[in-house]
This record gives sequence, C-alpha cells and structure tokens, in this order.
Amino acid sequence: MNHAERTRFIETHLPLEPLPFVPEIRLHQAKPTSGLGRLAAEDDAFTTPYWAYAWTGGLALARFLLDNPELVAGKEVLDLGCGSGLVAIAAAKVGAVSVMAVDVDPYAMVAAGLNARANRVELTLRHEDITRAPRAGANLVLVGDLFYDLDLAAGVTACLQRWSTAGAQVIVGDPWRRGLPVGNLRALANYEIAERSGGVKRRTSVFAFLPN
Repeated sequence: MNHAERTRFIETHLPLEPLPFVPEIRLHQAKPTSGLGRLAAEDDAFTTPYWAYAWTGGLALARFLLDNPELVAGKEVLDLGCGSGLVAIAAAKVGAVSVMAVDVDPYAMVAAGLNARANRVELTLRHEDITRAPRAGANLVLVGDLFYDLDLAAGVTACLQRWSTAGAQVIVGDPWRRGLPVGNLRALANYEIAERSGGVKRRTSVFAFLPN
C-alpha cells in the first residue's frame, strides 16, 4: 500500500472518537470490525499496529501535559515513538512552539498526521529511528509506552541518557512495564487508567527521567 491507500484505510475503518481519559483529544481508533488483519495480508510494511490504539502510558502523559501546560509552553518538543500522535497532539494543544512526532512505523506517520488534523494542531512528522542521535534536537522529550520490550527498552534508555545529559528534559508515561528504568525515574503523577471504556484500570505513572 502507498501513503494515500493507508490514509484511506484509516479514515474509512478506524472511527474518530474522543478518548475516555483525555476527552479533549479525538483519535482514529481501531475496533474489532476495523479489519487490521487485512492490512497484514496486503501490506509488507504492516507491523504490530501500536498507532491504532491509545495506550495507558500515552493517556497518562497526555493528561499530565494538558493539566500542566506550563511544562510545555514555549518549548521545542520531540515525541519519541509517537504512535497515534496522542502525546504530540497534547503538547501542541498546550503551547509548544514546535512538536516533532517520530516513529519507525509508516502507519504511525499516517495516523499521527490524520489525528493532528482532526485536533487542529500542527506536527512535524519524522519517519526514522533517531535513538542513536547524540542529541534530541528539542528542549523537551516525551516518551509514552516504549518500555514493553526489554531490548527496545535498553536502547531507549541509553538514548534518553545521552539526550538528558546533553540538556534535554525528558518526561515518561508508562504503566510500570518490565523494561522501565526505575532507577532513572522520579514519579510526577500517578493515575488509574483503562485503555478502553469499561476496561480494567491499570496503575500508570508519569515520570521525570534522571540521567546517571
């Protein structure tokens, strides 16, 4: 599939709905009838569709930013592993001077662009793995739900070490997954969040990342 076909699929099959914990933001969200399995069969670029859902770490981080706009206002922001664009959109809504949404999944780029337009904010989309870069190129780095895999978590943690040592502020949202670098984190807020309406709530926290 090309970019236009991916755009049409998301617009047609993933309804645009407000989020249960962050009703200020609407996202294209997958349903059982969305037919994501068809994408897996038709598009070699299709991988696990993290972009099609709002995960608890991103929900917590978006809620925290919306409730604490002074942390974002006037800053250059980078959303690492943006997925649907939820966290980037929240940052743009509360006054970031610029927001770059970065992901390695081409579908995330499409979804984040559509969701940004639906929420009337502007994002710079970057389809690239930037975790080896020496600097973030932003004042504030936001990371939601990137510690679900131990190998990925190790790479992200090393990246955040470099960027924070170089001067970037880093804020993380995560439901205490096993790859979370707890020794480098200071809790800023705690929530009980369900990823779906009526779903089971999970303890999810927002943290400041502290370099070694």
